[in-house]
Amino acid sequence: MISVPIHPGIRASTEEMVGLRRQIHANPELGYEEFQTSELVAERLARWGYTVHRGIGGTGVVGTLTVGDGARRLGLRADMDALPMTETTGLAWASRKPGAMHACGHDGHTATLLAAAQLLAVTKGFNGTLNLIFQPAEEGLMGAKKMVEEGLFERFPCDAVYAYHNEPGFPAGQFGFLPGVIYSSSDTAVITIEGKGGHGAMPHTTVDPIMVAAHLILALQTLVSREVDPNDMAVVTVGAMSAGKAPNVIPASAELKLSIRARKPEVRAFLRDRIIAMAQGQAAVHGATATVDYQWKMPPCVNDEAATAFARQVALASMGEKALIPDMAPLQASDDFAFMLNAVPGSYFIVGNGDGKPGSGPGCMVHNTGYDFNDEILPSTASYWVSLVQAYLR
Repeated sequence: MISVPIHPGIRASTEEMVGLRRQIHANPELGYEEFQTSELVAERLARWGYTVHRGIGGTGVVGTLTVGDGARRLGLRADMDALPMTETTGLAWASRKPGAMHACGHDGHTATLLAAAQLLAVTKGFNGTLNLIFQPAEEGLMGAKKMVEEGLFERFPCDAVYAYHNEPGFPAGQFGFLPGVIYSSSDTAVITIEGKGGHGAMPHTTVDPIMVAAHLILALQTLVSREVDPNDMAVVTVGAMSAGKAPNVIPASAELKLSIRARKPEVRAFLRDRIIAMAQGQAAVHGATATVDYQWKMPPCVNDEAATAFARQVALASMGEKALIPDMAPLQASDDFAFMLNAVPGSYFIVGNGDGKPGSGPGCMVHNTGYDFNDEILPSTASYWVSLVQAYLR
């Protein structure tokens, strides 16, 4: 953990902040089911003097606070939902709900923003309007899109909007800023192959969808290696395959589920077109048919250049050069904060969660049953939120 200046008010509330984070961690809620979490958030914000708005995007909460006569309006976002996983950490604050776990650190994101919210409400050290956005359903359910579609920025106008994600593999407490694309798009394709089922001992009387699926899986591997410019980023992953139940029966159908990622819009569209064509072509060669349910999900997170430069400068001024990740590069992850960035200029940055042992603890990758948010980065991240608000809303 790097040593950086911590705001005295944040330092004084560190124990409370850690306890709150662990309370949320132990009681995870899946997307659009964050009833207890959103109520906790709303109750705290109201207690501290924010005007609280519930039910935005389902279980979303927005807290607003205006100080002085400043015309500028700033939005800060934290996500609240957990993942459908069963935790294996064995920690005292581990999930109490089998099949639900904060395996991505949204508990920490919520706790840091609440800690900053409390201090800002007490000190009122800014001039303008602060909009704190607590978002539901980030994990593939696109809660950010729903909030935007329900008029988030019409009801709570923002001149800029910011969010962060903890990132295992980077030193704890270091901040990464990058103009342009920082996170990739994320789309899903469900391919259903229809053949002709029959007895496993008489394959010549069937059209085997498993064999078609096998050919297609191999063919899909050539998309990135042979059809996408090596200078462009693309990922095509077959994450699930299902077909048949008995060893001596050739099923009538097979299903593949794909995750597709890119950074450029033209590459994203190219992958869609080629996946559909390859699925239908491979099926036709073998006498089968294929239908592709192609689901456009999250676009890339594209950071505004000026907003990112401002956020980086705040980190440099408040914490020093050592707090910055040198040579920050785009990552293959995705986040529906992209929909907010498409609506309002802003920036999405990362905070290192630790670069220790990758199988568990601070170095464990997100979406892993052994993951836990690193409590050591709570004070520095909350302090940064305070510095950003005070700098933007002078």
